[in-house]
Amino acid sequence: MNGSSIGKLSRVSLREVWRHEAYDFTQWLQANIDVLNEVLPFTLDNVERERAAGSFSIDLVAEDDGGGKIIIENQLEKSNHDHLGKLITYLTSMNARRAIWIVSEPRPEHVAAMTWLNDNSSADFYMVKVEAVQINDSAPACLMTLLVGPADDKSEIARTNKEFADRYDLRLQWWTRLVERPNARLHAHITPGSYSWIGTSAGIRGLNLNYVVVQDQAGAQLYIDRGKDAEAENLAIFERLATHRAEIDSAFGGELNWERMETKRACRIGAVVAGGYKSPGEQWDAIQAEQVSAMNRLEAALRPHLKPLQLAK
Repeated sequence: MNGSSIGKLSRVSLREVWRHEAYDFTQWLQANIDVLNEVLPFTLDNVERERAAGSFSIDLVAEDDGGGKIIIENQLEKSNHDHLGKLITYLTSMNARRAIWIVSEPRPEHVAAMTWLNDNSSADFYMVKVEAVQINDSAPACLMTLLVGPADDKSEIARTNKEFADRYDLRLQWWTRLVERPNARLHAHITPGSYSWIGTSAGIRGLNLNYVVVQDQAGAQLYIDRGKDAEAENLAIFERLATHRAEIDSAFGGELNWERMETKRACRIGAVVAGGYKSPGEQWDAIQAEQVSAMNRLEAALRPHLKPLQLAK
């Protein structure tokens, strides 16, 4: 073929081809759904337009090969938060399995958001870029490119993320129950969170009385950390308290763990309790009772030796 016979591909403004998004493009897509099917790993069928979702109206609703419901949101301009919100709202209100966002100018933050949704939800999200092209003076044609879709190993990613979510939920439940205990007076003002610890000041800068919990272990501790470049200061406080170790252990009612934590800038003194947030629910009460008792005894044992430090805080 002679090179001079090859036409020149150029892009055409979408608004020159489809002046109105709903009346022109959406209707055209309903009648020409095969153009979209060419870039998807499944086939859309039974396409309906302007389906109601509460007080909203969905651009297109279709079915996949297995009869699963799919919603399609069209946007012939730069992607925006409004359309992303609609996409998620329509998906949930229609109890759909998949959502497709067709957009002419995808912003990087929305590409990232769609990827995140695929990794952190049970639904499948697709972002498709739409363009209008022509060769020389030919009639315009629709060009679609799949930008975002679920990973092949999504099930494994979703399982891992669910494990993390479950972990956070369990820790939130743990702290919610613990701070409500009548004898958890030191931390009664703390808002429960989902981290592995909650803490309150011991009355001295950088010294905190922390509860900690992991899957199979809980505890109470004095955590010494005065911030960046304070390793020497942290260690000096720890060693000053350690000169009274026998007295503090005796007042606590048992041997505490005295940890310099050589690989970190902080030091800590504490007690460990068997059982954690992965323990059976019926055991939580007994574990937390022991954990709160350990905290109260730790604070009482340390109190006389923290008072001299308050003068130098």
